[in-house]
Amino acid sequence: QVQLVESGGGLVQAGGSLRLSCAASGRTFSMYAMGWFRQAPGKEREFVAAISRSAVDTYVSDSVKGRFTISRDNAKNTVHLQMNSLKPEDTAVYYCARSIYSSISYSSRDYNYWGQGTQVTVSS
Repeated sequence: QVQLVESGGGLVQAGGSLRLSCAASGRTFSMYAMGWFRQAPGKEREFVAAISRSAVDTYVSDSVKGRFTISRDNAKNTVHLQMNSLKPEDTAVYYCARSIYSSISYSSRDYNYWGQGTQVTVSS
């Protein structure tokens, strides 16, 4: 019954910013770590960022470190991905996912609910 719905994707110029949002259903949202993944054409789905249940612990991949920030608002059942200094290589479909754990996980195998994705396209 859990649903995750991403929004905020679109077309931006290199160097620009986007803020992705993920709205989650369910009263137990705050019990689980959340993550963002992305998949570009011809590539495997890759980990982008994760945030723990408490929101105290966060981790972002080396490819986006210093540019992307993950956050959550448990009261509103939402998780966000602030993306700054976007590059063309950031172009991908971005997915929000809920972990089976309360702590951070970097593997897609540890996430059991997924949104349908939102397209991010960064032009040069």
